[in-house]
Amino acid sequence: MAVHKVIEVMAFSTESWEAAAQEAVSKVSEKVRNIESIYIQEKSGKVVDNRIVQYRVNAKITFRVE
Repeated sequence: MAVHKVIEVMAFSTESWEAAAQEAVSKVSEKVRNIESIYIQEKSGKVVDNRIVQYRVNAKITFRVE
């Protein structure tokens, strides 16, 4: 039987929501092994002068506990 853990993180990008999601996985993978999935819980952005300047995601990342 496998045990999994879920952590919630917020990540940012100036490119896109997809890039912000990849940033979340990349940063978490520096400290956590066995990442199996990411669930984007919420997307938001920062707007300046009618343009999106920062994309944000709240994500749940699941990994297998050894």
